[in-house]
Amino acid sequence: MVFANAEYLFLLLLLIPYIVWYIMKRKKNEATLQISDARVYAHTPKSFRNYLLHAPFALRIIALVLIIIILARPQTTNSWQNSEIEGIDIMLAVDVSTSMLAEDLKPNRLEAAKDVAAEFINGRPNDNIGITLFAGESFTQCPLTVDHAVLLNMVKNVRCGLVEDGTAIGMGIANAVSRLKDSKAKSKVIILLTDGTNNKGDISPLTGAEIAKSFGIRIYTIGVGTNGTAPYPYPVAGTVQYINMPVEIDENTLTQIAGTTDGNYFRATSTSKLKEVYHEIDKLEKTKLNVKEYSKRKEEYQWFAVMAFLCILLEVLLRNTVLKKIP
Repeated sequence: MVFANAEYLFLLLLLIPYIVWYIMKRKKNEATLQISDARVYAHTPKSFRNYLLHAPFALRIIALVLIIIILARPQTTNSWQNSEIEGIDIMLAVDVSTSMLAEDLKPNRLEAAKDVAAEFINGRPNDNIGITLFAGESFTQCPLTVDHAVLLNMVKNVRCGLVEDGTAIGMGIANAVSRLKDSKAKSKVIILLTDGTNNKGDISPLTGAEIAKSFGIRIYTIGVGTNGTAPYPYPVAGTVQYINMPVEIDENTLTQIAGTTDGNYFRATSTSKLKEVYHEIDKLEKTKLNVKEYSKRKEEYQWFAVMAFLCILLEVLLRNTVLKKIP
């Protein structure tokens, strides 16, 4: 248990002079009925009131202690701590153009990529990971974070149609670079996943690769799709018809991007092929990250308030019943 306003606990020191004053006052009090000799009453049995004589004062002290504790705001929480972990900084750049709906990977390319990305994130608990999405344009779905629960929720929300259609590979790289360029990590990585050729954007893929290289960022490129043709769902008159679309992946450009930045190019004709990138990333040099862990605090004053109220109530009852004084 911790206290949000711990300085209020110093008020407990004020109870010391109050207790001393009470003791001194009891010693100076004169008896209401004075007699010449009290020895005759020495063997008289004591009433239970004698044992309760100081109970109201004790109850008042307890109540004051509890009130001071309430003012200090007791809270339960897990300890705050700074921890040092080993990890790397990774941006996932994922193509969300409509061609990613092709079903040569099951259930389709995009869903297969999302499943593997989620598995990848779960397998890298100590890494800073973020997501950049691109089609005809590019934007950051989630910046670098070690909060992988939030990140996984973002992955679930990835879908086609979020931006203008097309394939702006260079813009996807540039966006990811903007998130990694100021990183202090020794190893900075972009995992670029696409199923097409660059046909949009103001930055060419190779220019993006040169920019990444200048910041010491390594790019792993993944071409998603089978060879030849792939079934693509096409809406016709309220129904879905499948047409075989040619698989056009610019493997030459993706290979050059990876080569420029000392990365690797992978061709993923199946979901299992996507996992090959993990083994390469695991070989990277890791760097230490300082992570501050915050825990949710909960106010715990309620029981102290109830006990303080009961103490005050009991004191009032004792003073006005069994310990009532007659002037």
